Amino acid sequence: MTHRRAVLTMLFVTLLWSMAAVVTRQLESARGFEITFWRSAFMWLSRTLYLGISGGFSVVVQIGQGGRALWVSGLMWSVMFTCFMLALTLTTAANVLITMSIAPLITALLARLMLGQHVPRRTWTAILLAGCGIAWMYAAGFDGDPKQLAGTAVAMCVPLAGAINWNLSQRTAARIDLVPALLIGATISSLLTLLLTWPLQASTHDIAWLAMLGVFQLTIPCILAVHVARVLPAPEMSLLVLLESVFGIAWVWLASSEQPTAAVVLGGSLVLVTLAVNQWLGLREQRLVPVRLPVGLGVFEPRSPAQPK
Repeated sequence: MTHRRAVLTMLFVTLLWSMAAVVTRQLESARGFEITFWRSAFMWLSRTLYLGISGGFSVVVQIGQGGRALWVSGLMWSVMFTCFMLALTLTTAANVLITMSIAPLITALLARLMLGQHVPRRTWTAILLAGCGIAWMYAAGFDGDPKQLAGTAVAMCVPLAGAINWNLSQRTAARIDLVPALLIGATISSLLTLLLTWPLQASTHDIAWLAMLGVFQLTIPCILAVHVARVLPAPEMSLLVLLESVFGIAWVWLASSEQPTAAVVLGGSLVLVTLAVNQWLGLREQRLVPVRLPVGLGVFEPRSPAQPK
């Protein structure tokens, strides 16, 4: 996969990810945990079929030998699957998506604690500005409805679980394949939400919409993102993922007339611009770092495209 094709593929992935909010607004009778159950169940089914075709019995062996890290990763995936859809039923799509967009900053903080990685000054500045943007957004938009606060709290669990998952992947990458954790996460999410929502009340109309989410909003983009991650550097990936928030808010605004308030637009813009600048600077720094060769071969400084070969 070329770099250009990887970028285009990632744009397509963010489009697929962003359709969850607008689809949720089309449901008739499914509510709360039942929405999560059906989406996770169809994700589990499609993921099982994919792993069965590509890996066969080896997937079962990997799960059995994965150890604690694999199961912690699976638990974090289940939190992300469950809390995302639940938050969408409690507050607006804009609130949920902008709250989720701070995942790179939480990841950087946890990297300091879990991996001992240095957090650049620009990232600390981005954390402060993004925090101000979110505080402003919710303080100005809060109307006394406890569901709004509950939705915010539930949505915050998504980037937190994602940050734990990413740092866990970095820590165990050389020893454990955490891809089967997606299947574990879908299984836990499906079983837990089934117990919490029984008896089921979703109509055939709702089940069809949620089946589409399970396959096209989760399984397919996750598989594509795994392949793209092998080509694009992490800062560039994080920058492109921010488009999910923009696309998601736009879809809901256009399709269901859920217009974001002025506070959400201004506070959310501060958050997204801050994150975009931080990730762009990180990508720029990564490209400018010289590649050091073995002793005696000197230092290779990457050329810009304008330099002669």
